[in-house]
Amino acid sequence: MTAKNFNTSDPDQLIYENDMLTITILGGIKLEGLDRLRATIKIELNGSSRPAVRHNLDLYNDNQLEKFIRKVAEKHEIGTSIIAASLSELTEALEAYRLERLKEQENDHFQPKQLTATEIKEAETFLKSSNLLEKTNELIGQSGVIGEEINRLLMYVIFTSRKREQPLHIISLGASGTGKTHLQEKVGELIPEEDTLSVTTLSENAFYYFGQRELKNKLIMIEDLDGAESALYPLRELQTKKRISKTVVHKNTKGETRSVHLVVEGPVSVAGCTTKESIYEDNSNRSFLIYLDESPKQDEKVMAYQRAISAGKINTADQEAAAELLRNCQRLLQAVKVVNPYAELLKLPVEIFKPRRTNSHYLHFIEAVTFYHQFQRPQQADEETGELFIETTLEDIEQANSLLKEVLLRKSDELTGACRNYLESVKSYLEQEGQTSFSNREIRKALRVNESNQKRYTLNLLSNYYIKRVKGSKSKGYLYEITSYEEYKKLKEQVGNVLDETLENLKKVRQSASGRSKAVQKKNEPRKRSKAADLQQ
Repeated sequence: MTAKNFNTSDPDQLIYENDMLTITILGGIKLEGLDRLRATIKIELNGSSRPAVRHNLDLYNDNQLEKFIRKVAEKHEIGTSIIAASLSELTEALEAYRLERLKEQENDHFQPKQLTATEIKEAETFLKSSNLLEKTNELIGQSGVIGEEINRLLMYVIFTSRKREQPLHIISLGASGTGKTHLQEKVGELIPEEDTLSVTTLSENAFYYFGQRELKNKLIMIEDLDGAESALYPLRELQTKKRISKTVVHKNTKGETRSVHLVVEGPVSVAGCTTKESIYEDNSNRSFLIYLDESPKQDEKVMAYQRAISAGKINTADQEAAAELLRNCQRLLQAVKVVNPYAELLKLPVEIFKPRRTNSHYLHFIEAVTFYHQFQRPQQADEETGELFIETTLEDIEQANSLLKEVLLRKSDELTGACRNYLESVKSYLEQEGQTSFSNREIRKALRVNESNQKRYTLNLLSNYYIKRVKGSKSKGYLYEITSYEEYKKLKEQVGNVLDETLENLKKVRQSASGRSKAVQKKNEPRKRSKAADLQQ
């Protein structure tokens, strides 16, 4: 068969033709399942007015194929040998076509971008620049991420950690319509596409059928955790154990039943969005939690940007150039061990709940900041193993602290983020109005709060004694008062003070060590000069 006899220009309608027959594969063929070749076939006799014969069959099934050959021979009144030879050539052509398409898909999926010398130089220059995190945040803004300055940089550093042995994870929380998915999607676009997997919904077994190393060091972005609830268990296992496995029963081409052990390796970095903080506690314990900015100021920033886009005043080419530079920087980062010489002196606020896991996250985030600065940190070799590593600096710790203060504050608060935001909004409203008490109806009207959410917040605040009833009844409604206006400010100060004091102590330790080192050098200088003089004599 020559190439001109098989037309594959339309993948949904493959056409094979020889001197006698024209055979059309309606709907194309499935690329998966190489043990079968199911097709819907339409066979026409060239130059004949006889109606075409259509049939659905597996070309690898001899019984189906023989019956079909006899049927076509009867309808078109031609010999079975002609039809059998044509179908044999068609089968070989379809096999070659399917393998070619599979190779194309494999190359498309796994082929990373090859950077040019100019792109490498530009990315290296950027990664070596001073104030790297600040300039990175500026580029993130230039790429089209509006506002959320702390959250977007925090998310970018966490996404960067996918290349490490201990990747970090993040969950974005906020009310519906606040842009959780948009933020995750836009920051995710700054990571090379070959390193990301974006999903909307997942079945419970979906993760087990990836290739063994297909997810290794990948960023998995789940648009809505509610739509992937059934897949959260294997996802947690991937986060914690860095591999998942499952044994399933599989039937081979001979009909024999065999047990197949499926293994998928990590590590992976996972990002997700939800409005339901309390439901995903097991997943949130493994992740950094960020709460989106729902303030009127952020609303105005976003709306102004939307208006500028509609007016044609946004240069999309500049946005894409900023995004591509950040993607190229990500491509240059290489897996390297990070050692934090200050780790044993670091402290967390005692108010933090679940301090063991939070402490691990805190240390790994500092390492991720150092990892991102790898082009500015000299590589050292372990004297015993020869393994290369880079060291964390106090500047890395200071930058990590500034990004994590809000995260650590939330982890120190016994209220959920949504309930805390509600309480602080009520405090601000009462201070502005000069009031000491409030009713739920008044607050719903002033703050435009959903009634069912407000009931949940009120029960939580009452049970934890953040508010108290002062008068009223169940039938007529109650009036409430805030028990303390200062408790959150004090908590914020306590968390910030611990981080700041620890950093100041580390700086003193460094200065002291530097002073001792200089004193030792000065003390040894006369001895060195004396030895040199002796040699000269």
